[in-house]
Amino acid sequence: MAEFPIERSLVERTARDAREALTLPADAYTSQEVFEWEKKHFFERGWVCLGRSSELAEAGDRKAVPVGRGSVLLVRGTDDVLRGFHNTCRHRGHEVAYCSNEVTNKKSLQCPYHSWTYGLDGRFKMAPDFKDHAGFEPSDPDNDLVGVRVDEWGGWVFANMSGEAKDLRDYLGNLVDLCAPWETERLVWGAGHEYVIKANWKIATENYHECYHCSNIHPELCQVTPPESGEGYQPTGAWVGGSMVLMDFAETMSLDGKSFGVPFRKLDDKQKREVYYFGLFPNLLISLHPDYIMTHSMQPLSPSETWVECNWLFPPEALERSDFSPTYAAEFWDITNMEDWHACESVQRSVGSPGYRQGPFAPMEDDVWQFATMVARGYLAGGVEGPVGLSEDSPYPVAAQ
Repeated sequence: MAEFPIERSLVERTARDAREALTLPADAYTSQEVFEWEKKHFFERGWVCLGRSSELAEAGDRKAVPVGRGSVLLVRGTDDVLRGFHNTCRHRGHEVAYCSNEVTNKKSLQCPYHSWTYGLDGRFKMAPDFKDHAGFEPSDPDNDLVGVRVDEWGGWVFANMSGEAKDLRDYLGNLVDLCAPWETERLVWGAGHEYVIKANWKIATENYHECYHCSNIHPELCQVTPPESGEGYQPTGAWVGGSMVLMDFAETMSLDGKSFGVPFRKLDDKQKREVYYFGLFPNLLISLHPDYIMTHSMQPLSPSETWVECNWLFPPEALERSDFSPTYAAEFWDITNMEDWHACESVQRSVGSPGYRQGPFAPMEDDVWQFATMVARGYLAGGVEGPVGLSEDSPYPVAAQ
């Protein structure tokens, strides 16, 4: 713990039972040292979502994504295998591809600095002026790109930079079975928005995990779902989440409660009347609706700034309809997102003030307590791989699983 830059006693206040726990200390949201620690111990040691695998469907498709202190280069090989590499040329360390949300396609990987070239499998191919270089052996594996552990689940791609995390399925735990009826691997993209929030990534996640604030800032949301409704879930993986119930008249989360999509074909009667909010540590939020899925994927930019990509995914049958438009879902949540971002940015401004103190968790903030405690225990242990679970006095009934 010596290397962690927050006083241990302040962190231990959060890593308590919910009835006694306090929120994270201010430095967790404002300190550059803590931010750098989190990049190494949370984002590099855990499984980070890098997007949908369908983005890289063809041989030669590639995308570079920032993760932790570096970036991962995802590449689809000619053998149809999706691989990950540290985005660092073996010559002088230049990025092999510039980080961008855009997917490009080429037959090889070539560093733009000195043209060192690698195959789609990361193996060294050639370098200018090295043909007669004494002592240089092209077949030496040290010339190949350094691989990154990559795995897929539900149509999403994940990377573990350190190579130290447990298997992805163990990391996910029972989240796999809970999401199974939505058949996430077959979904298609319908709409997407990007945001840059002037708030720490944990503040955005904490806001996502509670509706204690909903009656104050989300009039549209409260028209289609009661803020106090829903059940809690006992995670067996590195995630937190629960449900909310739709109003009797509402078919889904939209401004008028109407769905203009197609219901998921394998949902039971209960799942058709609820919305589920699951947060997989550290950067993927999955919101399951009766007719669409919304995700938030986060990249921390600084202690006080976070890039968020919000995507809406639909069953393929919806997009086959000539009159289909994703606007009914995207418009509702863009309004709700902007209301949330305004609140998160206010919290960020305030946690850095001299008046901030660690505060208690309300009963409706049980999921926030789980997330904050997961973070605090991760600070103490040097990384996060396991669940926290519901508190004993959670106001939510425990869902049958």
